[in-house]
Amino acid sequence: MYRSFYPDGWRVSQLHAVEGVCAAADNKVWVAIDSGSIQGFVAVKLHFENSMGEIYMVAVDPDYQRRGIGAALMEFALDWMKVAGMSVAMVETGGDPGHAPARCTYEKLGFRLFPVARYFKKLG
Repeated sequence: MYRSFYPDGWRVSQLHAVEGVCAAADNKVWVAIDSGSIQGFVAVKLHFENSMGEIYMVAVDPDYQRRGIGAALMEFALDWMKVAGMSVAMVETGGDPGHAPARCTYEKLGFRLFPVARYFKKLG
C-alpha cells in the first residue's frame, strides 16, 4: 500500500502536497517567520455548507519544532475560523508514531478524536 500512495517516496509526495495547498485558491495560508527564517505555516479551508473550518495542513520546520510554533499557528487559525463564522474546526493526521506529537498538540488545543475506520485493499 505504501508504494501505491508514495510511488516516488513520501518526500516527493509531501513536496507536491505542500505546493498544492499553498497554491489553492480556496485555502488561506499563514506563515510563521522570525528573523527572516520561515519556521512553519498553516493552511485553512472553510466549508460554508456545514460551518466547518478545516486545518488543511500545518507544518513546522524540524529545526523549530517543540517550541510552540505549531500550537500558535493552530490557535491563530482557530480564531480566524471563528471570526469567519465557522462553528466547528477539524484537523486530520496520521495514526502512526511519527504523527504522535501532532496528535498531542491537537488534543491540548481541545480537539477530540472522531472514530472513523478507513480500509484499503491493494488491487492487483
